Amino acid sequence: QVQLVESGGGLVQPGGSLRLSCAASGSIFSINAMGWYRQAPGKERELVAAITSGGSTNYADSVKGRFTISRDNAKNTVYLQMNSLKPEDTAVYYCNAEGLNSWYGFYPDSWGQGTQVTVSS
Repeated sequence: QVQLVESGGGLVQPGGSLRLSCAASGSIFSINAMGWYRQAPGKERELVAAITSGGSTNYADSVKGRFTISRDNAKNTVYLQMNSLKPEDTAVYYCNAEGLNSWYGFYPDSWGQGTQVTVSS
């Protein structure tokens, strides 16, 4: 069975940093793209950052210059380094895997359970 497990969320003061990790498991052969989305209370889920297997990245304008996405293809893990955090970054952050090919089958779109990030003094 394929799973995405996030870690690294928590409470941080404005201007601080956090690093999120998401490990995909389940006899995985390949993953096309991995990314991070977030959903704040009362708002729709939005893309934060994404990265392809080849290393191409895409960022939301609101996080450019502050957040960095990276991945370790050998470990099927994606990371999100978040610096200069702002209160408006507060949200539940979800890991996403697009085009996941595993022994169990092909999964076009897989999600983690989410991890809370709270930026507050």
